[in-house]
Amino acid sequence: MTAHQPNHARVIPLRRDPAPSGPAAPRPSVPSVPPSAPREPLWRHLVGDVLRKERQTQERTLKDVADAARISMPYLSEVERGRKEASSEVLAAAAGALGLGLGDLLARTHAELVRVTSRRTAVGTRPVVRDGSAHNGLCLAA
Repeated sequence: MTAHQPNHARVIPLRRDPAPSGPAAPRPSVPSVPPSAPREPLWRHLVGDVLRKERQTQERTLKDVADAARISMPYLSEVERGRKEASSEVLAAAAGALGLGLGDLLARTHAELVRVTSRRTAVGTRPVVRDGSAHNGLCLAA
């Protein structure tokens, strides 16, 4: 029989130890964003909100819609919560299961984006206006 040796693991930290503060330690340049500047909403959050609102309006369960769309229930849940960036195929399937076309889903998401950003711009920042309208069209790139 061999003698049991202790199991020693080498631990490698994922983050570097913070550099010592002081004049000798240069700090990396980080773009300064005013703390009061609002963040742009993420498209995946807006799409998820629209899908969830429509599902709840129809009083349908997550399982029912996922089964009809032929996608997994946990994945649909993550899409609704804005945790996953769904493909156009998945979005079309989820929209179809709710009786919507992909264009309908995108139009509703665009309307939600306009609503959220116009509410925020009314508070203090000004939207960029190029041709008379702050939100004249919808562009989606994947």
